[in-house]
Amino acid sequence: MAKTVKTNVLRHLDAAKIPYETREYPVDDDSFDGKLVAPKIGLDPAMVFKTLVLTDDRGGHLVCVVPVERELDLKAVARASGHKSVSVLPMKELLPLTGYVRGGCSPIGMKKAFQTFVDEAASLQERLSVSAGVRGCQVILRTEDLLRQTGAKLAALCREEGAEPR
Repeated sequence: MAKTVKTNVLRHLDAAKIPYETREYPVDDDSFDGKLVAPKIGLDPAMVFKTLVLTDDRGGHLVCVVPVERELDLKAVARASGHKSVSVLPMKELLPLTGYVRGGCSPIGMKKAFQTFVDEAASLQERLSVSAGVRGCQVILRTEDLLRQTGAKLAALCREEGAEPR
């Protein structure tokens, strides 16, 4: 496989002297389902996390990093972040706000630092995989390094298995 292009994410990790590995995979432009990434890169799906950007009730933004196999609970995020409500950022606003495209959004190296939350399921994993900042490339790093690099807080962000949306 060709050497991974240095993304903004990898430059940030290099500058912080945080060890990581990358895994590339083929991308289908019609599908951005994170559940498909784990088998493509040979990882347990519990290690693979997706990055979602939200807008809060005051017009600010926050970032949530959650397992690809789980669904974000907006009420849980609002509670964790101290807001009355939050909503998913409209897709057309993602690139101008973060510098990342759908399917390539990473909690590391956004244009601006946002309040970041990582689902508590991450505490069960020694290492996590998140987007390396481009579609088709994941970065794997220690969970504690991701938390430290992003200034993230651990919180319950996802619906319980089989729970109805709230």
